[in-house]
Amino acid sequence: MHLAQLNIAHLRAPVDSPELAEFVALLEPINAMADEAPGFVWRLKESESDPTATVTHDYGDLLLVNFSVWESLESVWNYVYRSPHLGVLRRRREWFLRAVEPYLVMWWVPEGTIPSLAEAMERLERLKTEGPSPEAFTFKDSYGSIEAASLPAAAEARK
Repeated sequence: MHLAQLNIAHLRAPVDSPELAEFVALLEPINAMADEAPGFVWRLKESESDPTATVTHDYGDLLLVNFSVWESLESVWNYVYRSPHLGVLRRRREWFLRAVEPYLVMWWVPEGTIPSLAEAMERLERLKTEGPSPEAFTFKDSYGSIEAASLPAAAEARK
């Protein structure tokens, strides 16, 4: 089995605004790092030729979508919390509104399966309405093995 993950964020301003210029400049190196991370399988891209292009969707112009598949819970954990991605994550309030409801969802998919964005959004909605389950969970309430969830990097990043 592989792990699908979706996380969303509500931008403070349009992606092409001066307020988000630094964030947009970080997209190429951070996405390249994800693509090369151990355990990375796939991520939804708007463009193969423009690494700063954000995914276009029908869920609102200021909603940023990050959707990917990983070999394991540990591999996505290591990318998020044990790579330079953590530095960008710590700055998220500069670019995104504070989330008041779940913004991350994960679920297991058969190896070789690439779920749709519609399914991912449905899983996030399920997490919001029903709470964590094997069909929709987070690092905190994961349904898979991970020892790292209690490590200091995660606690710091959740603040």
